[in-house]
Amino acid sequence: MVSAAVENLLRDIKLSTVVPASITGEDKNHHFTNLDLALKLHYITTVHFFGGDAAAGLTIHDFKKPMFLWLQLYYPISGRIRRQDGGGRPYIKCNDSGVRIVEATCTKTVAEWLAAVNGGDHHRLLVYDQPLLAHDFGFTPLVFLQLTKFECGGLCVGMRWAHFLGDAVSATDCINMWAKIMANQVAPPQLLPTPTTPTTHHHPPPPLSAVKLLESVGDNWLAPNNSRMQSHTLHITEEQLSNLLSRERNKNNAEIIFQVISALIWKSMARIREAKIVTVCKNTKSDLKNDELPSNARMVIGVVEAESTVMIADADPLEIAKMIAENFVDQTSVIDREMEEGEGKLDFVVYGSNLTFLNLEGLDLYGLEIKGRRPIFGSISVGGVGDGGAVVVAPDAGGGGRVVNVILPEDQLHHLKNELRVEWGIL
Repeated sequence: MVSAAVENLLRDIKLSTVVPASITGEDKNHHFTNLDLALKLHYITTVHFFGGDAAAGLTIHDFKKPMFLWLQLYYPISGRIRRQDGGGRPYIKCNDSGVRIVEATCTKTVAEWLAAVNGGDHHRLLVYDQPLLAHDFGFTPLVFLQLTKFECGGLCVGMRWAHFLGDAVSATDCINMWAKIMANQVAPPQLLPTPTTPTTHHHPPPPLSAVKLLESVGDNWLAPNNSRMQSHTLHITEEQLSNLLSRERNKNNAEIIFQVISALIWKSMARIREAKIVTVCKNTKSDLKNDELPSNARMVIGVVEAESTVMIADADPLEIAKMIAENFVDQTSVIDREMEEGEGKLDFVVYGSNLTFLNLEGLDLYGLEIKGRRPIFGSISVGGVGDGGAVVVAPDAGGGGRVVNVILPEDQLHHLKNELRVEWGIL
């Protein structure tokens, strides 16, 4: 929970809109894949903190100027949602309506802010919190960028990104491209082709347990919750990872690191609540090419099921990690088939359908540079998380440790933090 005192640290909030440098074209539309629509109740948030040396001398004009070319390149993010024939399958009309820019100032320094947050969810104040597509499809922006200036001259760039535009890798690579254009590191962009939808081969499907099917939410694209959700950011250092992986031969393998962190949290959660089955989300590749629009085509969504919650609570973490690797059942094609048969109108919760682990090992989270300076701190999270909770694992600034963002019901998060602190020394 964010206190009123922290809420009042932000002031002078201004809203504006930036549109592409040129008209995209008459009747240009971006059509969703089935997986895009399965993720439509979720969004991605990023925060990047910079010191005063990076932001010195820069005005709002300096930040906005490269956005005109950036949005020309990634034109769908400037569009607005429409439905076919007035009430059918959603799509993006690329009408150059633009992205929303938020300016704010903070009465604290960057160092004071990071010290005050201490892993909590105060960072959400640095990402504009207007619900995406909660009410009016015709006018709601798909991307929000918030630029918060601190007392020390430092800066935070916060982004809220509708997940149906693309996965976390797409989101970070896209905003990194904005910074490259600002630094004159890329040629003037040209319109990119819409990515082709991969062919899906249908086989007799297993039961769909990786996601949760909801009753229709209509045009109010917000995931319902029965619990008050809260987030917390953990930093697992390179030394802590080395200790956790001391018995693992391939300890430098990124996939194994993700599996062991997931195993620790799954084991701890199994001592708190029923946790026989978990959802695991990952990417098949990492880079967003210069000739490719953001998409969710990389994403793989599946489940891992244990014999019982008690078995997970009592098992060695390395054995649980091995089970995550060997017992993963890919259900991406099943989700695709279900959405296709539902004519794109079904509503799913992916993150939080079960306890959900999101593997962002290939993420270039610190690729957003301003004046050649990398962020002093960066974090990424997902929104619209269901009551099952979600765990996002990404590299830290040095690449040797991991930043783990956990979103859980408040009471469960309190118990998890205590478990991790007492059992594993993770604060």
